[in-house]
Amino acid sequence: MANGSLNGRRRVVITGMGAVTPLGNDVATSWSNLIAGGSGAAPITQFDTEGFPVQFACEVKDFDPGEWIDRKQARRMDRFAQLIVAAARQAEADSGLDIAKEADRIGASIATGIGGLKSYQDCYDTLRDRGPDRVNPFAIPAIIPNMGAGWVSMELGTKGPLSSQCTACAASNMAIGDGTDAIRLGRADVMLCGGTEAAINKVGIAGFGAMRALSRRNDDPKHASRPFDAGRDGFVMGEAGAVIVIEELEHARARGAKIYAEISGYGVSSDASHITEPDPTGQNPARAMRMAMGDAGVGADQIDYINAHATSTPIGDASETRVIKLAMGEEDAYRIAVSGTKGATGHCLGAAGAVEAVFTTLAVHERTLPPTINYEVEDPECDLDYVPNESRDANVRYALNNSFGFGGHNACVVVKRWDE
Repeated sequence: MANGSLNGRRRVVITGMGAVTPLGNDVATSWSNLIAGGSGAAPITQFDTEGFPVQFACEVKDFDPGEWIDRKQARRMDRFAQLIVAAARQAEADSGLDIAKEADRIGASIATGIGGLKSYQDCYDTLRDRGPDRVNPFAIPAIIPNMGAGWVSMELGTKGPLSSQCTACAASNMAIGDGTDAIRLGRADVMLCGGTEAAINKVGIAGFGAMRALSRRNDDPKHASRPFDAGRDGFVMGEAGAVIVIEELEHARARGAKIYAEISGYGVSSDASHITEPDPTGQNPARAMRMAMGDAGVGADQIDYINAHATSTPIGDASETRVIKLAMGEEDAYRIAVSGTKGATGHCLGAAGAVEAVFTTLAVHERTLPPTINYEVEDPECDLDYVPNESRDANVRYALNNSFGFGGHNACVVVKRWDE
């Protein structure tokens, strides 16, 4: 361990974090509001919702991209790219990195589920109303999903590995796993990993609404996202950008970096089952959880906390409860604390895993479990310890962060408390 390796493998630690979420425009505010039981849900302000069956969401509030990005450049970006650049700059500052000094060894792994949906809508509206000659020449670079990663690299100057995952709601957990693998394999010493999404627009709300995936509690937005509760009726759309800086252990030690936690395991699998519904057997997401634990070298008896995917959908939350029992065994499943933090943030789609990685890291680092808010009526199919409504002090050593996405994508990450 003295040389920063575990069983001959390079170890990966978290040395910086940044986040712009519905709970706050930085990590400290987001975490404080989460622990206090806050909710980011409110009526939509980004467009006129008249005629829409869903009229609320978890928006990022009072966000000024000019605080983080040159205003001319910001106008060329979709909101999803603006959010991730802001989060990346926060994470860079928090880590104390001098990126320019070793740019070739610093990379970025940045995910999104959809990409520039607002820019796509704007491009189509202009084409329809004003003709092809009036389409914005920056439309395509604003739309394509990889430009969240591209803008992070260009704005911060990273020149190492650069990748962009687009695996629905599992995307940013995969971004973290892929970044971890890049460091383990020696392709980089530092990776900025995270995810971003900004789909609170007419196309996003109409599309997910047509699927009947969204809660329709227009009269009570703050209580609409209710993971594991018997009255859950769909998820609440969220938006966010979140980044963690992960680093090879000896590299972090050599520059005297503060260490929040260690990324000790990563697991992935696919359902090969249905375009939107989870694997009915539960075996494949459970396999991703077991794979992550195996990669970390721990058993179910060592896991103290799970940040669940927990979108607040009737099928999804019951399925994840069964998955946790399959992966952990019933005895440990009933022992382990499980939070559904989307009760507070809504479902941030491709950014969800990164937002929840920040929360999971802080749960381990601060020894505090975030609550599952709006948990009022027990569902017989959801009978685990969901840390209902109030945060809880806990001695968390190992935690799992679960992300399961449309198309059958499953990605799980193990975060270990740093105590050396």
